[in-house]
Amino acid sequence: MKFRFQRHVTMATLRNSFDRRSVVLGAVQGGLGVLLAGRLSYLAIAQNRKYQLEAESNRVNLSLIPPRRGWILDRHGTPLASNRADFRVDVIPERMQDSARTVTRLGQLLNFGPVAMQDLQDKLDKAHGFAPVEVASGLDWERFAAVSVRLPDLPGVVTQRGYSRDYPTGPSVGHLIGYVGAASAEEYEKDRDPILITPGYKVGKDGLEKIFEQELRGRPGARRVEVTAGGRIVRDLETREDVPGKTIRLTIDSGLQDYASRRLGAESGAVVVMDCQNGDILAMASMPSFDPNSFSDGIGRVEWKMLSDDDHVPLRNKVLRGLYPPGSTVKPMVALSFLKAGLDPEESVFCGGGLRVGNRVFHCWNRRGHGRVNMAKGIYQSCDVYFYHFAQRIGMDPIAAMARRLGLGQEYDLPVVGQSYGTVPDPMWKLRKYGREWQTFDTVNATIGQGYFLVNPLQQAVMSARIASGRELMPRMLLTDKAQNAPSLGITQEHLDYVHQAMSDVVNGPGTAGRAALPIEDVKLAGKTGTAQVVGLHISSGKTGPWKYRDHGHFICYAPFDKPRYACAVLVEHGGGSSSAYPIARDVMTYLWDPELALEKLHELEKQWGGTAQERLNARYQAYVSQYGVSAPKISTEDETRKAREADEERSANQPIVSEAQSPRPEPVGTGSAEAGAGQQGTEPSPRGGGER
Repeated sequence: MKFRFQRHVTMATLRNSFDRRSVVLGAVQGGLGVLLAGRLSYLAIAQNRKYQLEAESNRVNLSLIPPRRGWILDRHGTPLASNRADFRVDVIPERMQDSARTVTRLGQLLNFGPVAMQDLQDKLDKAHGFAPVEVASGLDWERFAAVSVRLPDLPGVVTQRGYSRDYPTGPSVGHLIGYVGAASAEEYEKDRDPILITPGYKVGKDGLEKIFEQELRGRPGARRVEVTAGGRIVRDLETREDVPGKTIRLTIDSGLQDYASRRLGAESGAVVVMDCQNGDILAMASMPSFDPNSFSDGIGRVEWKMLSDDDHVPLRNKVLRGLYPPGSTVKPMVALSFLKAGLDPEESVFCGGGLRVGNRVFHCWNRRGHGRVNMAKGIYQSCDVYFYHFAQRIGMDPIAAMARRLGLGQEYDLPVVGQSYGTVPDPMWKLRKYGREWQTFDTVNATIGQGYFLVNPLQQAVMSARIASGRELMPRMLLTDKAQNAPSLGITQEHLDYVHQAMSDVVNGPGTAGRAALPIEDVKLAGKTGTAQVVGLHISSGKTGPWKYRDHGHFICYAPFDKPRYACAVLVEHGGGSSSAYPIARDVMTYLWDPELALEKLHELEKQWGGTAQERLNARYQAYVSQYGVSAPKISTEDETRKAREADEERSANQPIVSEAQSPRPEPVGTGSAEAGAGQQGTEPSPRGGGER
């Protein structure tokens, strides 16, 4: 038997079930409502500023305005590096949709030739996505407008009106001032300053531009504009002006700097001029050089090849990085060490053209000899035998001590990227470096500025200024009203006067540099010639033959002789001897008293050389464009940096004179015309007193 039970459902039961479901659904709905209300409250209150900014950013575009870079001025307020109003075009690679099409179109609008197109493509190949790439600067209005009106069809292209770096004297200040360029990826990663990736912004890459980067940089401005969804500007809302960088004032005389650079002509060399009263550096020229305006715009393949091929190494700062045997320019210094050691200046030695030292004969540059020679004659006739003889008695230690006292072998506290301070040799130095004892022939070599002796032109200028003033002057490049209270060198005035007179006789008496006399009445120049051997006599005579085998030419001087005001050092690499150096020093020193007379002489010479340094550089570039065009080899950023560093840090090749005992060159036949013909001063008259050393 089966029993079936049927549940009886009443209205009350149904009502209770509905009420329970309503409560559950209501609770769920209420919870969702609370969550939504909480979320809306969070977005409206807690996240209000975030979304307000995002909404504003859709309507408003904020862009940085690159600050105007601080100027670099000379002592008279003349700009050495300034800014020029500029129309420019840049591209941002990561925003370009069709790179090839955009580059081609820009080339058409800007009238680019094949070389310019190749250079632009090279820049894009080396660029990082975040970094803007300069296409062209210094544009005229027509070309700038042609690109501007087509911006909607050229995504990634940026046109702007701003300022570009300008170096009025071009290559004359290449090594002194340096140059600027777009920030590299490494620089951006280190600094993380958004201004570094702003189109048109550049940072210091070398020289003073790099040293004073933070002072010159300034603070960027900002511009807020209302834009449409497509990015079209509707109206300007607000602009905050940029704050220009700090102005840097140098001790350099712009006119003198340009003159010294141009006066070096086609030679490879350096000129340094110092004020004997306060140590101010008035000129620091190294030539050949590069045009910093080209470097700032981005150097291309052709220009890089032109600079790389030049055996005169235009990328090396010869004032600070070049090291050379000083030759006979050290003889006034050596004479002061003799006097301090107690040697009677009237004590003499007979020069018959050479002196036996050990088992060798060391010759004088004048193979015929100088006869009886005292200290004064030893200086103004540059007699090597005199210094051979007495250096053996005095020894090397007093000579080395005097050399350091006069500034050789020193690194100076200057705002420069780097210095090579050279070598002042002595017995302890040789033992420490080579593990060998000092020999008598080492002293003989060093006493005439050969052997292990190496200096740079700045040190030679300091030595000249210290000999002239009798004070321990320190070179300085930043202009200040403060006087330099340089201490005395501790050299008696009697000794200084004796050496001063002998250096005057080098130029104004029976010395070796009569052609260096100034063409200015009542202003006498005192100086000392120097010829430094590069290779042994078995390789070259040093006067003719391959350029790299010719002797270096040196000349140090100061003027006026009786009241020293300016000191100067000139180096001419492989000039064939000092006859290539002292005509340059004469004209540079003439500029300080009579600029018009000096410029008249320079203009005559530049007609023979093919124009100014800038004009010759431009002509050479055009020749390379014609020869190589777009076939010039491509160079990577890493190779470019490495080669530039190697060029700047390159020392002179390992020369026989550094490691072997050497005698000076024999006196040239036909002194005067033969020596003058070795350099570029072929129109100079013959010197007084015969040969030079």
